[in-house]
Amino acid sequence: MIWPEAVSSRVKVGQDRELVHSYPYRSACPSTVWAKLVDDTTSDMLLAGYTNYFFWTMIPDFAGVVRKKVRGGCRVRFLLGDPNGETTRRREEIEGTALTVSTRIRMSLEQLDRLAPLDGLEIRTSAPEDAANHVGLSVFLFDSDALVTPHLARVIGHDSPMFHLRRHGEEGMYDRFAGHAGELWERGTPHTFDQARTAVGR
Repeated sequence: MIWPEAVSSRVKVGQDRELVHSYPYRSACPSTVWAKLVDDTTSDMLLAGYTNYFFWTMIPDFAGVVRKKVRGGCRVRFLLGDPNGETTRRREEIEGTALTVSTRIRMSLEQLDRLAPLDGLEIRTSAPEDAANHVGLSVFLFDSDALVTPHLARVIGHDSPMFHLRRHGEEGMYDRFAGHAGELWERGTPHTFDQARTAVGR
């Protein structure tokens, strides 16, 4: 009452409460944060990064974790970019890395093929008209938490900034980013599993 401006500048109020943490680089976020969010998710996980490749290198036995989640009743969705799309090709020219964008996407799809068939696991690639929006913004949803990475112009994902959000009400930052990812998912193309690789995975 006496110092409202001083208090509000130090205590998160309203929709500001949804911002749990910000990181100047995605790689600055401890792997334990990712692992805990994945582990704590019980109902719905949507991983809408353009490649999602880093999950298999960052979280031990990530395939086993996904399998356990799905079998426990959690809906698990992966939205990836089209490895053959024009947006992917242009992004590879921008990044200029040996481990190309299309290679990272295909590596993720290969790992996912090994998990199928698994009821509750869903995989799509973003529609061509959405590819530019997808490659520029990665949204990872874990029930009521989200990790959001807006990709800077010529920077690889792990060097882009990231925000950790937690839902506290309708129409907040969490809902806006979740809505964006949901729209991309709805227009995405369901992935056709590689039957030969799936058989080997079983």
